[in-house]
Amino acid sequence: MAVNVVSKVDGPVAVRNVLMSVSDKGGLDVLVKGLVSLCPGVRFLSTGGTHARVKEILGADAARLSTVSEYTGQPETQGGLVKTLDFKLYLSLLTETYNEAHQKDMARTGAVPIDLVVVNLYPFRETIRAVGVTPETARSQMDIGGPCMIRAAAKNFLRVACVVEPDDYPSFLDQVRENQGKTLLRQRYRLARKAFAHTASYDRVIADYLAETPFATAAPCYEIVEPISKPF
Repeated sequence: MAVNVVSKVDGPVAVRNVLMSVSDKGGLDVLVKGLVSLCPGVRFLSTGGTHARVKEILGADAARLSTVSEYTGQPETQGGLVKTLDFKLYLSLLTETYNEAHQKDMARTGAVPIDLVVVNLYPFRETIRAVGVTPETARSQMDIGGPCMIRAAAKNFLRVACVVEPDDYPSFLDQVRENQGKTLLRQRYRLARKAFAHTASYDRVIADYLAETPFATAAPCYEIVEPISKPF
C-alpha cells in the first residue's frame, strides 16, 4: 500500500467541527463559550459526561451539540467501554483536505472534517495513588479511546488542532481570536508536540504500574472460567 506523502495543506483552518471528550471538565465553560463567540457556526461532538456538561454550557444554543453515537450511528457499549473507536470518526480526524480518495470516503460515509480535538484522559495516575486500589480498578482507568483520538488528531496537524490540557484553553482561544476564528499550521504543530508527549507520559505510567505490580497481586481479582469465544 502506497504511503500518503502530503505536499499541499491549508494554512489557516476555520474551527467548524469540534470533538470533545474530557475527564477533567475544568475550564470547559471558558473554552466552549469562547469557541461559540469566535467561530461562526461551530458545532460540537462529545460523549457521556462531557456531552452533558457541554449541553449545560450551551443552554439555549444546544442545537450546536451532537453525541458521537448520533454522528457515527453506533451506540456506546455498556459502561462506555467503546464510545469513539469508529471508522467514520477517525476518517473525520485523519482525512487530508486535498486527497481525492479521502474526499470520496467522506462523501460515501457522510463524514465531516473535524478541525479541533479537545481530549484529556482517564485519571490513571491519580487512581493508582489511592490507598487500597486494586489492579482491576487500575485496569478500568486505562484509557484507550482518548489516546487514540489524541494521536490521530496530532498526527494530522496538517489540518487538526489538538488541545490536551485545560490550562491551555485561554491561550488557544487567544490565538484563534488573533486569526479570526482559525488555527494556523505552526500553532497546530506546537499542539501536536504537546499531545504526543502527553500520551507518551500516560503510557509510561501504565507500563511502570504493570511492571511493578506482580501477577500474584493481580490474579486474586479474577475468577478463572472457561472462555466464551466464537470462530470467524
